[in-house]
Amino acid sequence: MRLNFNVMNRQFTEILAKRLKDRRNFIQIVSGPRQVGKTTGAMQVSKALDIPCHFASADEPLLKNSVWLDEQWEIARTKCTTSKSHLGEAVLFIDEVQKIQDWAERVKFLWDRDTSQNKPLKVVLLGSAKLAVHKGLTESLAGRFEVIPVTHWSYGEMKTAFGWNLEKFIYFGGYPSSAKLVDDEVRWRRYVRDSLIETTVSRDLILLSPVLKPSLFRRLMQLACEYSGEILSYQKMTGQLKDAGNTTTLAHYLDLLDAAGLVRGLHKYSGQNLRVRASSPKLQVYNNALKSALMDTDFNSIHGDASRWGRFVESAAGAHLLNSAVQDDIPVYYWRSGDAEVDFVVKHKGKLIGFEIKSGGRTGSSDGFCSFLKHYPDAHPLVVGTGGINLEEFFLTSISEWF
Repeated sequence: MRLNFNVMNRQFTEILAKRLKDRRNFIQIVSGPRQVGKTTGAMQVSKALDIPCHFASADEPLLKNSVWLDEQWEIARTKCTTSKSHLGEAVLFIDEVQKIQDWAERVKFLWDRDTSQNKPLKVVLLGSAKLAVHKGLTESLAGRFEVIPVTHWSYGEMKTAFGWNLEKFIYFGGYPSSAKLVDDEVRWRRYVRDSLIETTVSRDLILLSPVLKPSLFRRLMQLACEYSGEILSYQKMTGQLKDAGNTTTLAHYLDLLDAAGLVRGLHKYSGQNLRVRASSPKLQVYNNALKSALMDTDFNSIHGDASRWGRFVESAAGAHLLNSAVQDDIPVYYWRSGDAEVDFVVKHKGKLIGFEIKSGGRTGSSDGFCSFLKHYPDAHPLVVGTGGINLEEFFLTSISEWF
């Protein structure tokens, strides 16, 4: 089923609409970073459905409680009695569910009550803080839910919606709400920093997660964005941050940033899981806007410097792989042995692919692949950029299509 929306239709809206039409009823969890279209897409789905819907948001400065949730649930239940659907169905949408105190336990109670009474109420919960949402799922709602992950916007989506070329996407990233501000970089940078990054850090992470050193956490966020696309040991991070915090704390903070869809520390690929976890991380943003907005630079100076532009291209390529891998739960790694390195390594369906990004002043050499293939002779090497796959083609191709 394809929905006829007035604005761009993202993949998760197709999935959500199909599941809400399905006779099999599970709680639908729509989870992803801020400002990637979760609320807009869910509202579009609610308007396109032929059954009554109730949409409520908990995204306010003060945390909501279970009483508020009960009220919204009852409003949706009454719509079942007036539904023209032959099954008497209705749908409840709760946005920013992680802001509700003890939400998972209350949802479990209400859902189990309606299930025992054969009440045909469908429930969609939207959340931006992945850790807070998924903790509730694993602790209280086991067997009752399905997750629909939502990612940052791809190059193809930004190109279709705003007419962007690849160079603009590589530098300004994939936040649709900031697209109209890119002609004024000072204003664009301030918007991304204040409305997107700071809101996520202060409201979704520090407020809801165990962050004992907020200043260290913020500095780590900035460091990770600046060094996106580069391997940085925890010892070097500690030196750069000028803080006595141990590597366990830094690893935990990187996990929080990953859960928020901001930055991931990629692990080195190895057949041994213990060695994978112990490796120095390769820092990688999920959206290149984070790298650009937190650096004191501008598009023309970066684009005109082949070496620096090459690092931006690699960072954008890593972000593309991470986001397109989310839907199919495909792990993304890097690989290094001595001075030999492969930028990104992906394993899926028993197939191992190495990606080497070559652009601008960063042409690299074949030494990385040669060494990689000695360790993993069945791997498939793919060069992206100079001498290989066209960059435009790469950014328009989902990771699953390479398999």
